[in-house]
Amino acid sequence: MKRGATILALLLALLAALQLAANGPRPPSFDEMRARWRPSDAQLLDRHGDPVHELRIDRHGRRLAWTPLNEISPALTTAIVVSEDHRFWSHRGVDLAAMAGSVAAAIAGHRRRGASTITMQLASLLDPSMGRTAGRRTAVQKLRQIFAALAIERRWSKPQILEAYLNLVTYRGELQGIGAASRVMFSKAPHGIDPAEAAVLAALVRSPNAHRDAVARRADLLSRAIVSDAPSHDAVASAIDRAFANRRSGFVRIALAPQLANRLLRSANGSARCTLDRELQKFAADALHHHVIEVRDRRVDDGAVIVVENSTGDVWAYVGGAGEFSNASEFDALRALRQPGSTLKPFLYASAVDQHLLTAASLLEDSPLELSEQSGIYRPLDYDRQFRGLVSMRTALAASLNVPAVRTADMVGVEVFADYLRRLGFHGLDEEGDYYGAALALGSADVSLWELANAYRTLANRGEYSELRLTNDVNTHVESRRIYSQDAAFVISDILADRASRSTTFGLENSLATRYWSGVKTGTSKDMRDNWCVGYTDKFTVGVWVGNSSGASMREVTGITGAAPVWLDVMNYLHDRFGSGQMARPPTVEAAAVRFPNSVEPPRREWFIAETQPSSPLGELDDANPRILSPAPGTIVALDPDIPPREQRIGFEASHGSRDLRWILDGHVLAPVRAVYLWTPTPGAHTLAIARESDRAIETIGFSVRGSDPAFAEGDRTGRFSKLGPARIPPQI
Repeated sequence: MKRGATILALLLALLAALQLAANGPRPPSFDEMRARWRPSDAQLLDRHGDPVHELRIDRHGRRLAWTPLNEISPALTTAIVVSEDHRFWSHRGVDLAAMAGSVAAAIAGHRRRGASTITMQLASLLDPSMGRTAGRRTAVQKLRQIFAALAIERRWSKPQILEAYLNLVTYRGELQGIGAASRVMFSKAPHGIDPAEAAVLAALVRSPNAHRDAVARRADLLSRAIVSDAPSHDAVASAIDRAFANRRSGFVRIALAPQLANRLLRSANGSARCTLDRELQKFAADALHHHVIEVRDRRVDDGAVIVVENSTGDVWAYVGGAGEFSNASEFDALRALRQPGSTLKPFLYASAVDQHLLTAASLLEDSPLELSEQSGIYRPLDYDRQFRGLVSMRTALAASLNVPAVRTADMVGVEVFADYLRRLGFHGLDEEGDYYGAALALGSADVSLWELANAYRTLANRGEYSELRLTNDVNTHVESRRIYSQDAAFVISDILADRASRSTTFGLENSLATRYWSGVKTGTSKDMRDNWCVGYTDKFTVGVWVGNSSGASMREVTGITGAAPVWLDVMNYLHDRFGSGQMARPPTVEAAAVRFPNSVEPPRREWFIAETQPSSPLGELDDANPRILSPAPGTIVALDPDIPPREQRIGFEASHGSRDLRWILDGHVLAPVRAVYLWTPTPGAHTLAIARESDRAIETIGFSVRGSDPAFAEGDRTGRFSKLGPARIPPQI
């Protein structure tokens, strides 16, 4: 009688508590609870929703993205309900029968598990203050848990309750939620969990940190309680082995885009979607890794790759470093500012073509040259340190000749060229053009691979520029602006795709020769610190940088041997997967036959912007007027006081000579203009001219010589200074 009275009193107290529950605190809605979910590992998802990188942002537990119930294996939901609350689908949050049985067992002195339903456990997960204190839950905590469970059942559906429970419950150690548990212990998504693995996960919910043997016994017992599709003993044992083996080896995250993840995920909540393509990202990273290995013995440890879709500006691959080989693996080499070598030349020639200063058939001089710059006399040389005389602009660009590019920069105007580069998105050019000088044509400014690739994409898009995109934010309006005419972009692209003209420097067989139409250019900065390869098809632009994260020089590695092989691999992958076509010719670009004087280059058909094609064959070489190459106008030469004056010489150089041309210095005839004339300098201001026998001057320049006389020590402070002796020639490739 006494025992029955006790049970009755407890039930009456429970009923009174249930009545109070109606006026208890209002639980959050399911949507409010979902909105508060914060994964510990932010995921960067590609354009298809596949993860490309995971980044740990919370060290207080391992939680991955929220998993909807329809993406969780039915075997797991069945095992959880059988294990934790077999009347889950029928009760209203509190299982009175289970609770009464638990109370009766306690009074009788029998050990029996608690009667907490899945909903009651969820209430404790939502409000940890209802949880156990020192391993036990007080009567007040239990009542609060019951009240909260009843309130949840009134607001939430049963599937929502089960979904939240599976995402919030702790499975083992720091693993919170089915997403982390299935990935870490079984290396699979929650929808792939099989019945044996489901039994193991359900057993862990009961006792997350139990010993392996205890979990195995519990999972085996649970598998027998599952009515349909019950796993075998051997299957459960195998699942135990996999779960605990993977726990010992640790959690291997997806890590394909660390630099981009650091940029996009640090402020993200859970995940961020980007424009990358996971398969392409992996291929590009592997290609870079493979080719860096091949040149590591030449002091190379890093690189970067970017792939951009021409039409949209979407970045499909973002490889910011060579991974394990890099001395600064977290450094984003794709955004680093470095000297680009010859990769700026296409934009220089495009500027000249756009202004109708040059055509692809225009002849430029590849001969010794001196230019007066702020830092002194600048003497550019070609990569092989040889001169080819007159060459067409097509050959000058395709073969990457330096002297013609410097002459073109002088023709276009360095400030005009610098302004074109700024409009192309090169934000580091914050000085006036004179600061860079004509060497800007050879890459004397600092740029990033990010900027360089988009500038080449502008050529691929027929001269139209727009910003690159890493996310598909529908609220972001992408503005475009025209930098070059369609005509100029086509002419330059045709030259960059010209394998034959490129062969002057690079030969016919190299990593720039593709089996489909592509325009491409390489570059190597001074002292071989950086080499580049950037090019495009009609669909994609690919940029590659190879070098050292520290900025140290490589050894015998140029754009052809370092960056170009990576570029070719990625381009071939894109062509095989997406195809490619030829750039369309604008209707205002026409072909015309050209014949060069003295067979400088073989006759050919050349592309011309309308109204720029020659009306007759190009003039004969003998009729072309020569130019004074050295000294440069305004040069100030300082005599070396430690060398006898008679041992010091100034060389007078012209682009070419003939029998009727003479050097005229200060009105006096010196010698015929045939080769370099060496003159013993005298202090003072001088005038140098080239004239015909008729004494008609063709070109005249002024220069000054400083001697030991104090009157000359002051000099002309606005001039340029050159100390006689071997010139320091910055090697640009």
